[in-house]
Amino acid sequence: MTNQSQLSEVEHVKEASNYLRGTLRESVQNPLTGALYPDDTHLIKFHGSYQQTDRDLDSERKRQKLEPLYSFMIRVRVPGGVATPAQWLRMDDLADEYANGTLKLTTRQTFQLHGVLKRDLQQTIQGFNAALLDSIAGCGDVNRNVMCGANPHESELHAAVYEVSKQISAHLTPQTTAYWELWLNGEPHLSTEPAEDTEPIYGKTYLPRKFKIALAVPPYNDTDIFANDIGLIAVEENGALAGFNVAIGGGMGMTFGMPDTYPRLADLIGFVPTAQVVDVCEKVVTIQRDWGNRQNRKFSRLKYTIDRVGLDGFVAELQQRLGYEIQPARPYRFAMSSDAFGWAQSADGRLHLTLFVEGGRVQDTAAVQLKTALREVAGFHTGEFRLTGNQNLVVANISPQHRTRIEQVLARHGVLNATTARTALRLGALACVALNTCTLAFAEAERYLPQLLDRLDAVIRAHDLANEGILIRMTGCPNGCARPYLGEIGLVGKAVGRYNLYLGASHRGERLNKLYREMLDEDGIIRELTPLLAAYSQHRLPAERFGDFVIRQGYVRATTHGQNFHAA
Repeated sequence: MTNQSQLSEVEHVKEASNYLRGTLRESVQNPLTGALYPDDTHLIKFHGSYQQTDRDLDSERKRQKLEPLYSFMIRVRVPGGVATPAQWLRMDDLADEYANGTLKLTTRQTFQLHGVLKRDLQQTIQGFNAALLDSIAGCGDVNRNVMCGANPHESELHAAVYEVSKQISAHLTPQTTAYWELWLNGEPHLSTEPAEDTEPIYGKTYLPRKFKIALAVPPYNDTDIFANDIGLIAVEENGALAGFNVAIGGGMGMTFGMPDTYPRLADLIGFVPTAQVVDVCEKVVTIQRDWGNRQNRKFSRLKYTIDRVGLDGFVAELQQRLGYEIQPARPYRFAMSSDAFGWAQSADGRLHLTLFVEGGRVQDTAAVQLKTALREVAGFHTGEFRLTGNQNLVVANISPQHRTRIEQVLARHGVLNATTARTALRLGALACVALNTCTLAFAEAERYLPQLLDRLDAVIRAHDLANEGILIRMTGCPNGCARPYLGEIGLVGKAVGRYNLYLGASHRGERLNKLYREMLDEDGIIRELTPLLAAYSQHRLPAERFGDFVIRQGYVRATTHGQNFHAA
């Protein structure tokens, strides 16, 4: 039993929270500040929100003796990334009414609203709840949004795999009634006694840290399943979904200056039939609940638990809790982890259109009125909107009679050109929000990457690489929200205008990259990458990917496991 005095601060907050209530109601109703009480800033994450400030304005507001401009990011759960046109329209409305007028499509297939003021939190949550969306477990020490491959045209398995993703999401959703009580009922919890809540899977203090699950349908690894605590690879037999290969222990975050923190890819441990997959996910979660580090949150993810106790020991405990053995893994093959853009048709005759969304930010600019165009499409589209794990969007299950109308709307607002005129490098780029609102960011990412890509595109075109899908990913800190350590080119912010450059990840999402240069400014990034891209253009083997090329040529050594990520 862990000594209570050794527990991290957040563990004490969860223990005393009465199943995630804390003093959130009083915090939200306090009119004297735009912020929450300190303990409640931890608890509100479980309800899908982070308290943030506009860091661009901090100095000026401090000079004027004003508190920081506090606002809230709300992350809405979208299991499997599938939203109806009605849900899209509701999120579009809420972005204009309560947020900053934009929608953020995240690397976990969810919507984020930014810039929501404290006084508008309840109205915003009630707004998307009316469209059958919620934000419970959008953040916090629980299983978060369950991802599912977003290419419905690729396999007839897709519908069955998506159903499994929904089952896992529902099974691992927290059972506390605090979310509905605080945000939806509008009625205070009057009793001074503990609520009659139970958490049969999580327990009173939930998990030691966040937990992530993703499903993929080969040949696409568009959800980067090995970056997740649990990754599930669909296995087809005789045209039907037989089950899933299971991988455990992935995670992207690390801390600068702490080499005993590292990104890690999940280990493949075997195959389970479809009927057992929810049970397997639950038991992995409960082992992490019981065995995870609750003293130091930097070492609290499942990856560190597995490396501490050993993979064999973890799997033995898993099979004991399951009451049966996991079968040997079945053959599979991934070809890529990026999205397939443009039109595609599935076996049932339905059409699907994958659109590029730069930085995942749905907004109108002078050149591209994406937000307006998608709102117009949602007004008559009879299929779905599928958010991808690469921050893009699939307008899915389009009726054939709607194809021409959709093309006309998108062309009129410049959206189609935003995809067809881009280099493959830009189409595959990922960036986290970073500055100005993320409290953890050291540097820019989403706002800056397009500027850097303008210069890199010139290099790419000069060396006839415009159609080569090199994966580039940028984050403002080492926590890895945009999965930078799976970028063939990874850029991780270390200070304002300065980035560490990583090279050598697999295009299929099956190998981490390695540090190549530190503390580069923009000119330094261009200076380092230009000769590498030139060499790749001239000396690559047929079909050789950039990440494989830089390893073969000796620019970096291959990272074989998270624990040698920092090795030179």
